[in-house]
Amino acid sequence: MSNRLASETSPYLLQHASNPVDWQPWDEAALADARESGKPILLSIGYSSCHWCHVMAHESFEDPATAAVMNAHFVNVKVDREERPDLDKVYQTAHQLLTRQTGGWPLTLFLDPRTLVPFFAGTYFPKSPRFQLPGFADLLLRVREVFANRRDDLTEQGRRLVEALSHIDQPADEGNGLGDKALIDRARGQLEEQYDRREGGFGSAPKFPMPALLERLLRHQAYRGRAGNRDGAGLDMVMTTLTKMARGGIYDHLGGGFCRYATDRKWMVPHFEKMLYDNGQLLSLYADALLLGPDALFEGAVRETADWLLREMHHPEGGFFAALDADSEGEEGRFYLWRRQQIRRLLTPDEYGVVETLYGIDKPANFEGRWNLHRYDAWRSVVQRLSLQPEQADKLLASAKRKLFEERARRVRPGLDDKILTAWNALAIRGMAKAAVALDEPAWMKAAARAVDFIRENLWRDGVLFATWKEGVARHRGYLDDHANLLDALLVLLRAEWRDVDARFARELGAALIENFSDKHRGGFYFTAHQAEKLIHRPKPTTDDAQPPGNGVAAKALARLGHLFGNADFLEAAAGALDAARPMMERYPAGHCTLLTALEEQLDPGELVIVRGSREALGEWRAALTGRYRPWRKVYGIPVNAKDIPSYLPAVEGPAPVAFVCSGLSCSLPVDSVDELERRLA
Repeated sequence: MSNRLASETSPYLLQHASNPVDWQPWDEAALADARESGKPILLSIGYSSCHWCHVMAHESFEDPATAAVMNAHFVNVKVDREERPDLDKVYQTAHQLLTRQTGGWPLTLFLDPRTLVPFFAGTYFPKSPRFQLPGFADLLLRVREVFANRRDDLTEQGRRLVEALSHIDQPADEGNGLGDKALIDRARGQLEEQYDRREGGFGSAPKFPMPALLERLLRHQAYRGRAGNRDGAGLDMVMTTLTKMARGGIYDHLGGGFCRYATDRKWMVPHFEKMLYDNGQLLSLYADALLLGPDALFEGAVRETADWLLREMHHPEGGFFAALDADSEGEEGRFYLWRRQQIRRLLTPDEYGVVETLYGIDKPANFEGRWNLHRYDAWRSVVQRLSLQPEQADKLLASAKRKLFEERARRVRPGLDDKILTAWNALAIRGMAKAAVALDEPAWMKAAARAVDFIRENLWRDGVLFATWKEGVARHRGYLDDHANLLDALLVLLRAEWRDVDARFARELGAALIENFSDKHRGGFYFTAHQAEKLIHRPKPTTDDAQPPGNGVAAKALARLGHLFGNADFLEAAAGALDAARPMMERYPAGHCTLLTALEEQLDPGELVIVRGSREALGEWRAALTGRYRPWRKVYGIPVNAKDIPSYLPAVEGPAPVAFVCSGLSCSLPVDSVDELERRLA
């Protein structure tokens, strides 16, 4: 038994290819079927590592009786939200407008077959009534009845919904007139109001990492410190949150990598899926924190997470896979959980004593009668409590973790979503490159460069960037996030190691972003390209979520590219995005942290330092100039034999390094000493 999903490449869609439901992918054939039959579309959006998507699939989509109702009354369309984030963004927003509640996955909507406007929406529905939700089969029959008998009401509701969607990215007011610095300061204050002083992070349960918010606080305290006004409270919010996460159950203490979010306030019990985009962003954030000073906990999280990406998430040709499932053997978190006697049986008494004390195995089980590893205290405190020498304790912990890891590796592994997503790979490339510089790990730099090469060779064709790749097939024209995140990653990679091919790619990508996504009338960038399928709404994302918004990343990256190459088109496009987003930023500054970074750099472009010399000699200069956290400083080491370089750079002869401090289309006289350069910058 199979349906039309059998010919798809998405692991999520293929999971449903043998359902008794007559699923179709979102394409013209499915939409035409709905128009011609007059049946409403049942649109189900999810992704392969989503726990509740699996639950609904097992309960309803694999049930022949439920499938019969779906097939009789609806055209059933299944969408992988990671392949089609445009559909997900539009219909998640529609769900919020219809229900006045936040959305999630699986997202379940019923669409008018002519207009594709939803008239009923929800998320997970159980097979039988529970959780104060109707049974799914009963709901289907009620929806079908309403659609047949109340078409005029639904048409009017749809008209109002489309009108509401049209105003989302066009606020009626022009903001409150806040100045630029006041806007940045207000965001800082709002973040402090949302901060959980006891457990770190923002808000209560469920608790998400929110890297963009933490990066904003980290940058804010750095700029304040540069001006002589230290923001100790802001720094403490960042360091406390990073510490709580790295100690918490949201982090995989045996295999590395962070789970998507914690279900509790204390970061103890995660939703066990691991997403590439989270780990790429957190690598970057922890690497920045390490530039403030050494921290064994942070360094361990960076090293183990980078190792996990290379060990389990790395395609042999260079790209990074999308996600690991929350479930294994049909049970959430089973792969990661332990019983006390399992651990005791595997370890020596001394090893067990360390693990028991560090991870709270002597405390009550924290997940359905089993233990998800979670550090209850600092490692130094545990060592002192056990009266161990630090070297002895380190060896015991390392050997215990190795044994537990090897035992865990024998279990049935969570499912792997092995498609390559351009936007998510870009976040991983950025994180790997920054971590490589912070901890001087050339292998990570090589992996980041290989991932860029993979994207350029497999997902970039004749000036068109594609969003997803699997088994040799690139699909779906790239979205704003693909272009913006990749451009940002290329600039980070160029600062870490200049390659002409990356410099050319960055300029081509920047030009493609402006040409294909810019709003020529109001400024800013649409999420979908001008050539893309027309949906019921065309969003222009500006707010921070689990991933940074395309307009914020584009504004930041285009400005940096414009300053580097002296290109006014890039600078004007970046400024236009900031102008367009200004009313939204003023309405809620803390929700626009990525855009505030772009605004901060527009106010103060900072220091653009370009060092020329032999490739071998550039590393020492780069390390000296970037060894501390200075977000306003952009240092590029460009070898003397590089061809694709900024046109305004003075000629350089010989391998001895010389540096230039550049602004606009002019550079300082050459400086041939790191110490002299530091004095000038100071």
